Amino acid sequence: MYGTEAPSAWVRRWSHLVPSGGTVLDVACGHGRHLRWFAGLGHPVTGVDRSPEAITAVAELGCAVEADIENGPWPFAGETFDAVVVTNYLWRPLLLQIVASVADGGVLICETFAAGNETVGKPSRPDFLLHHGELLRVCADLHVVAYEDGFCDAPERFVQRIVAVRKPPSTATLPPRFALDAAG
Repeated sequence: MYGTEAPSAWVRRWSHLVPSGGTVLDVACGHGRHLRWFAGLGHPVTGVDRSPEAITAVAELGCAVEADIENGPWPFAGETFDAVVVTNYLWRPLLLQIVASVADGGVLICETFAAGNETVGKPSRPDFLLHHGELLRVCADLHVVAYEDGFCDAPERFVQRIVAVRKPPSTATLPPRFALDAAG
């Protein structure tokens, strides 16, 4: 069933940046592949999706919110999370709200389709494909740890991926260290 496959390699690679025991929001969570991953790592998880079937499938993992975030209000107004995860989903009117949902010291882990994907499959509508560098622009106020914009095989697709941290307020003289490797 769609949405129950293994968590994204990008999400798995950068999971170590989520603060220990930190809260995780999965936007358009589907059937919970990333919620399961983070719950398994000991994180309290929240998923939001418009599908009642998806919400039923993830309800036992943590907080499951059924909401049409494209046509209704953002259900987490004023809330922040230690990690916000977005994969294979794009709704431009929400991009800034999603970034604003990242707590101080928290991380945004995002991976979705990009321009060029229309040449290899779905999605193919420009509304659902990121423009070159779009995630970098949206995350301008965060510390970008990793960014990719290109083509992947198996399956063929054009993607943009970003990992960006909201630096916590600090009086330290040394810069924060965001490990590029889990063992880091």
